[in-house]
Amino acid sequence: MSVQTPVAEVSLRPFDILIIVGIMAIWGLNFAVAKIGLTQLPPLIFMTLRFLLVAALLLPFAKLPRGQWLPLFGISFTLGILHFSFMFTGLITLDAATAAIAIQLQVPFAALLAAFFFNDKLGWRRGFAMLLAFAGVAVIAGEPRLDGQYTALGFVIFAACMWSVANVQIKRLGQIDGFTLNAWISVFAMPQLALASLLLEDGQWAALQQANFWAYFAIVYQAVAVVVIGYGAWYWMLRRYQMNQIMPAMLLIPVFGVLSGIVFLGETLTANLVIGGLLTVGGVGIIILRRPKATAPEAGRV
Repeated sequence: MSVQTPVAEVSLRPFDILIIVGIMAIWGLNFAVAKIGLTQLPPLIFMTLRFLLVAALLLPFAKLPRGQWLPLFGISFTLGILHFSFMFTGLITLDAATAAIAIQLQVPFAALLAAFFFNDKLGWRRGFAMLLAFAGVAVIAGEPRLDGQYTALGFVIFAACMWSVANVQIKRLGQIDGFTLNAWISVFAMPQLALASLLLEDGQWAALQQANFWAYFAIVYQAVAVVVIGYGAWYWMLRRYQMNQIMPAMLLIPVFGVLSGIVFLGETLTANLVIGGLLTVGGVGIIILRRPKATAPEAGRV
């Protein structure tokens, strides 16, 4: 990503702290918002419309990524087909709180891939942190209410792994600004998802006709709030502060995700969810604090 970080570390201003927390709230609340949309629209057509709107909003401001077309297409396949498709298919069945915690495994997955592809030494602390994160999801998986939902949970974990693969692809891509990246990923992902929907889903047109305001609000929220506002503000913060100053705020995403499920969807906060969430977020926190650049979000935040 061609985001120029400041040479010297400067103190976070109170107003900027509020902006950073706001970004995390937008990204965390998206779990409940997306689940509301998925109650009315099939996941693949839902994501097709999401990428269509993102492309329409960002493409007028995006640069032509000369010499980077094929890598961008590869990233769009990883994020569009392999990450979002599995994530949103799993989210149909799982509660938002469980999905918000399970998807955090993208951080230990990203650290593992960074060690493999970029010779980023793991060390025993990050190795222990990865065990904590996976143990936390295992605790949550042991809940009686998840009986029969293990396939959906597996989809979300697979989606987390695919996000980390996309992260490696993006870092190998080299210099490209964030809006250009998101714009062209959306352009390439949209027809892939539309074709997948045509082949794998049915009743899309009827669903689109019957969907109410909240289904379309969920799509607009995905494109405008999560991508345009969320990533726009994130890139702005990256230009003002060092990565290690703002990356710990990412730990707020699962907190907001769990709260969104409780407040807006009436989900229950169980002991397993609390213990598993603390273990997962604790492990993710150690990884982020020790290697913030290796696990930074580049595109495709759920």
